[in-house]
Amino acid sequence: MTPDTTADTPTLATQLAQATQSLADALANLDGQFASLHAKIDRIVAAVDDGDLQAAAQPNQDLRSKLAALEKANRDLKAQSDTARRKTLSPMVGALLAKEGVDGDALIDTPVIEKALAGLSIEQRIAVKAELARAGILV
Repeated sequence: MTPDTTADTPTLATQLAQATQSLADALANLDGQFASLHAKIDRIVAAVDDGDLQAAAQPNQDLRSKLAALEKANRDLKAQSDTARRKTLSPMVGALLAKEGVDGDALIDTPVIEKALAGLSIEQRIAVKAELARAGILV
């Protein structure tokens, strides 16, 4: 050994002792955190086993009953919308249909529409058909 190595040995020993102490402190902190988490897990397991969480299930039941009521209301509204149709047409579409002798409020078959719209351009026919479909008159 050289004289420099002998002189550094106490310094290295001190540094190793400090590192060992830091590791021991970190291990103590981890052990404390583990014990705390273990205690929390034990309380959760005990609460589940005792049925304390069934009280928390009650709001879930309320949500289910509200969901069922909303689904029923949705079905009722869909049934109403199926029976209710829009009866208004733009004056242009009404005039085109009247010129061909078609009543604007009645359900109209596609061949009748094709015949009535034969003199229009493709874009105009598409627009008229779209409006009739929105009005609920086109079959």
